[in-house]
Amino acid sequence: MASSYVLFMLSLSCLASTTIALGGNFNTDFNILFGDSRANIQDGGSSMSLAMDKSSGSGIATKNEYLFGRFDMQIKLIPGNSAGTVTTFYLSSQGPNHDEIDLEFLGNLSGDPYILSTNYYANGTGGREMQFYLWFDPTQDFHTYSIDWNTQRIIILVDNTPIRVMHNRESIRVPFPTSQPMKIYATLWNGDFWATRGGKVKIDWSKAPFISGFRNFNANACIAGPGASSCMGFNGGRNKGLDAQIRKHLKEIHSRWVVYDYCRDFIRFAHGFPHDCRKNK
Repeated sequence: MASSYVLFMLSLSCLASTTIALGGNFNTDFNILFGDSRANIQDGGSSMSLAMDKSSGSGIATKNEYLFGRFDMQIKLIPGNSAGTVTTFYLSSQGPNHDEIDLEFLGNLSGDPYILSTNYYANGTGGREMQFYLWFDPTQDFHTYSIDWNTQRIIILVDNTPIRVMHNRESIRVPFPTSQPMKIYATLWNGDFWATRGGKVKIDWSKAPFISGFRNFNANACIAGPGASSCMGFNGGRNKGLDAQIRKHLKEIHSRWVVYDYCRDFIRFAHGFPHDCRKNK
């Protein structure tokens, strides 16, 4: 009985030292990172637009850092000729050995599809790109893009449909983001040195300003602080959100919409694929 009481009190202590974020507001939760008035917060903080012209792009970042949780953002991408532009929604820590979880929307010529590029960094090492065509026009309306992160897996979702799952493979010496708190970023910038057809298509500045819309940001996440260790069990579960039906749908997405997978790049890894490309048992 005594040991049960101690465990109970420890669990209460962890809950008391954990600060949970629910919901979100662009006015109260974010700072403008760059671009000044090109980052335009509207509707009492429920919506925002980012603009880019030849002088500058724009971006925002959260005031808080988070360690695990689910982060949702509704985004409407640049219509028409968006070649060379990069609209992003991502998490990142600071420093040379940073962790990062990326969603980057690579603009394209009118009539060509956007590419959603996903990636993650752990201890400063990235290069785990997986890219997708979207099965809808992301410039016609807002769609929800989500990052669901815990110590054991990261899930990337589009309109609540998982498109990529990245499992913790630290058991085979593959770094995974498990300890560094991260801020949330949304940015729009000039990436025409690489974004569209490997940098062959440049930005047509006669189409500027380029504008992406954001709204209804939501975080169900643990805010990191002096007691950040209390976040370790938050949003836990290796297979949380991954039932048999979802796994089946994930395979269908990969068979139809993946346009690049680093674990299938035989040219880049001619001398052998990295450990994280090994199949899970």
